[in-house]
Amino acid sequence: MSIVNIMWAGGSPYVSVHKVHQQILSQAEPGAEVSSWLLQGQGACYGSGSTREWHLSHRLLKGRHVWRALRPWLGRRFRDALEQVNAQVLLIDGLGVSRLILPVLKVMPDLRATVVFHGKTRLRRADIALLRTFPASRLTVVAVSQTLANALQQDLGVPVQVLRTALEPDGFRRGLLDRQQARQAMGLTEHGVRVLGAVGRLVDSKGFDYLLDAFAQVARQQADLRLVILGEGNLRSQLQARVQALGLAQKVSLPGHCVGLEKLYRAFDWLLIPSHSEGLGLVLQEAVMADVPVLCSELAVFREQLGSAGRYAPAGDVAAWSDAITACVGLEASAVARAQYQALQPDEAWQRFSQTSRALLGKR
Repeated sequence: MSIVNIMWAGGSPYVSVHKVHQQILSQAEPGAEVSSWLLQGQGACYGSGSTREWHLSHRLLKGRHVWRALRPWLGRRFRDALEQVNAQVLLIDGLGVSRLILPVLKVMPDLRATVVFHGKTRLRRADIALLRTFPASRLTVVAVSQTLANALQQDLGVPVQVLRTALEPDGFRRGLLDRQQARQAMGLTEHGVRVLGAVGRLVDSKGFDYLLDAFAQVARQQADLRLVILGEGNLRSQLQARVQALGLAQKVSLPGHCVGLEKLYRAFDWLLIPSHSEGLGLVLQEAVMADVPVLCSELAVFREQLGSAGRYAPAGDVAAWSDAITACVGLEASAVARAQYQALQPDEAWQRFSQTSRALLGKR
């Protein structure tokens, strides 16, 4: 069995997407040959497989204006490369990659593909027509949550399979640093403080801008609180300026993207997820498996995972988030964490994820 995993790009902004694909590929049958393609950027291979970096220009990938004329040439390059590795199954990262790769499948009838949607995206008529071109025996569309699958199925008018992303619980927990080690790794040397964490790309959809405003209101009353926002993105300078304007320079840090982030969750007393939208929110699962309680935006995808055990506040509502943070830090964190772990059911979720992944990658 030869499997080709095709990703848009490598680098820290795509860590979560790569992690999902890595988990799926871990379920490939023994002896399967796995190769990963990165259309842009650089990245490590998955497991024992190889990685090919295409270094394609953004303009070529988008295919706008004069660059559209080069699409047939690019399609031939993809076809030749797939034939070289004798590809049988493709694992495709979302809509952008699908637009490039699925037309090639029209002339390669023995290839079977799975397209993984990681978040809500705007589907054009041409996209819908392309995804409807192939029978279910050749193309499977999957979404990383039930909430996302429902939305996509309504837009596409074709079945969308749920592959709710999960992590192998025992392995994940073995890799965790304890509280003191994790804080030292992040340079949190202050004693007697409570640390709130937030993790994600520094972009509008993650809601870190209004989180700073909400935290500022709480921090005026509770001097022992600190906030660490881990991640990188184009809003860094704007968020740093906001930290200064709010007088939070001694209480908020933005250390950037941390290698080995998944080991550090126990540095936090609570994890805050103020996102405006999410396909799944993998950091929620990681925090809960690290025994760290989560306060998150009132989104259907978060309720799908935590139900009544979750702690929620309306996305974008500074006053509500301020009140919610105040309430949460007054709770017994360990009790909330236990309840959220039971709601998430990581062991059962991993079993379902593994079974579905094996079916997607296996022989038919």
